[in-house]
Amino acid sequence: MSAPRGRWVISTRVAAIGFMTPVFVFLAIFFVYPIGRVVLLSMQDYTAASFVTGEADFVGLDNYERVINDPLFETIVWHTVLFTVCSLVGQFTIGMALALFFNRRFPLSVTLRSLLLLPWLLPLIVSATTWRWMFNEQFGIVNAFLPDPVGWLSDPDISLWTVIITNIWLGIPFNMVLLYGGLQGIPQNLYEAAAIDGASSWRAFRSITWPLLRPVTSVTLLLGLVYTIKVFDVIWIMTKGGPVNSSNTMATWAYQFSFTDLEFGVGAAAGQLLVLVALVFGAIYIRAQRRELRA
Repeated sequence: MSAPRGRWVISTRVAAIGFMTPVFVFLAIFFVYPIGRVVLLSMQDYTAASFVTGEADFVGLDNYERVINDPLFETIVWHTVLFTVCSLVGQFTIGMALALFFNRRFPLSVTLRSLLLLPWLLPLIVSATTWRWMFNEQFGIVNAFLPDPVGWLSDPDISLWTVIITNIWLGIPFNMVLLYGGLQGIPQNLYEAAAIDGASSWRAFRSITWPLLRPVTSVTLLLGLVYTIKVFDVIWIMTKGGPVNSSNTMATWAYQFSFTDLEFGVGAAAGQLLVLVALVFGAIYIRAQRRELRA
């Protein structure tokens, strides 16, 4: 009996290794190697000449020091924080309101919910270009309803808020879908019992919906943070980080270092700072989830 059982265990392990090998190979080629290559690049003096010579001096953390000591660093960090926080708050708040609205069954609810997914389905370059036309100072539809034209994309005091508005519009469907799915998992008999006890809608939301929806909200906010903090295409298409760096964030700044100034090592270092922030928040989320499971 022991010999057949031993062969069965070995064959099971071999099969498991065979199934997992393609996954590990895929992760190694498309995740581990690119990340390691960028980390190495961030520690090299890699310029346009390095493409020809194939050589780049190892400079350690000098590129990171160059980014942090740059006069624009504090401004760019503030823009990134403002862009990320305002986008997350706007997307989550409106997404939650829409999810609660569509959680009630009414005619054409499925059709309206499908239409609200349109920003999520369109290519980002199409959406960003459309919003750029809408905010155009001369012939944009937004200024057509205002008594005096506003330089939405040319005024340094407004340009960042313009791209924030656009990014909020783009992220609403994502938040709505995740939160709506979470609401569908809450038993309706809890609300019926609360209504019998005389609880108001706000009381039911605070005591039933919000606590039971907490795992979904945590995932939604974490994914939104990871996505928003690295947004590049929307800002670049609409303002290219301008005017006068007024809408520049870490993502667009890293791009400018790499592909405008051709300082690829410095650009990689700026990009790695974003990765580090995402890893920190990811670790915080995982630790919080473990605490909830233990509790």
